[in-house]
Amino acid sequence: MNYQQTLDYLFSQLPVFQRIGKAAYKADLNNTIALDEYFNHPHKSFKTIHVAGTNGKGSTSHMLASVLAKAGYKVGLYTSPHLKDFRERIRINGVVIPEQEVVDFVKKHRPIFEKVKPSFFEMTVALAFDYFAREKVDIAVIEVGLGGRLDSTNIITPELSVITNISFDHTDLLGDTLPKIAFEKAGIIKPNIPVVISQTQPETEQVFRDKAKETNSPILFADKVYKIINVDDQNQNWQLFDIERNDGVYLKDIRLDLRGIYQKHNLPGVLLALDILKSKGFSISDKNTKNGLALASASTGLLGRWQTLQDKPMTICDTGHNIDGITQVLEQISKVKRERLHMVIGMVGDKDIEGVLALLPKNAIYYFTKASIPRALNETILAKKAAEHKLKGNCYPNVSEAIDAAKKNASPNDLIFIGGSTFVVAEAI
Repeated sequence: MNYQQTLDYLFSQLPVFQRIGKAAYKADLNNTIALDEYFNHPHKSFKTIHVAGTNGKGSTSHMLASVLAKAGYKVGLYTSPHLKDFRERIRINGVVIPEQEVVDFVKKHRPIFEKVKPSFFEMTVALAFDYFAREKVDIAVIEVGLGGRLDSTNIITPELSVITNISFDHTDLLGDTLPKIAFEKAGIIKPNIPVVISQTQPETEQVFRDKAKETNSPILFADKVYKIINVDDQNQNWQLFDIERNDGVYLKDIRLDLRGIYQKHNLPGVLLALDILKSKGFSISDKNTKNGLALASASTGLLGRWQTLQDKPMTICDTGHNIDGITQVLEQISKVKRERLHMVIGMVGDKDIEGVLALLPKNAIYYFTKASIPRALNETILAKKAAEHKLKGNCYPNVSEAIDAAKKNASPNDLIFIGGSTFVVAEAI
């Protein structure tokens, strides 16, 4: 098999949550444990950081990986989903896993996959851990796929755990209240292993405190230690922050090449995680931190976070897709100087569609579309639901046609925003 044939096999033979949703979700770790035993527990040969949360876990993971690489460590990074290429999920010091590694792995171990019948995600975790072990990484940043307690990544015992924002997403699988969702995320907290909570939220704080007490794990709330001051968020390539700790200036003029003002909620968790690593003997200087944050996107290849696709008209995409994520995106949009606002929007059917539509601005021009996955909500159904919220626009059968129409309609001083779903952004990029 070549690389494309290997991917075709993976996507056709293994249930893929990214495409079909709930039917691919395994509510236990049996397959993961079976594969881990078959591969002789590769994750035990390198150190790890475990990152969970609803929004922000991808950005947090990439920032941590970038800083650690700038500090001279060989750093594995496992994230999901991918936007353009499957190999985005598995990187070492920003470099994606080679195609031949993927081909050889599937070819060599196909009999165990036929026997265990893992999901696509379970197989991918096995591939990542095996690859990181064989490449002898010093440390790997491991992003949870979904939830935490029953996620396939949750077989690791990390140096520390980080939990970012908690908001409503995958409520059919994780629970319909923030405490229930937090309980699932809190499942990554391990006995006697410190946990950093990036953002203190009154609805979830006690859930994390109770779990940490149960496991005797030191728990720290990062936004109670670090305060992030916006200095400049108007540049299209980076944003600038001052960082305070204990009511005094800690770092000034920190440049972050991840756009999106919501990154100010992720930064405290990153900084406190780095403090814990330093206390455990990792050599990370302030210069490493500054350089790592300045090149977080450039050095790790993170895509789709308030990403500029074109300047005139200004065309932006962002993967925010739940109520909290969209709220942050709309705050950012409100700060952009523009004439008209064009919104290319597509959603998947298992999200809180009504909740998101209720937030969207009524004075924008809409281009309703759908990504080319089975989970995508039909664009005419989306438009009908949107009309009930007084959102007006036309329907387009695919993302590229919707974007072309927006560009044709837009004047040079307008703003085109593309989002509503990670998969719409993936196709836009």
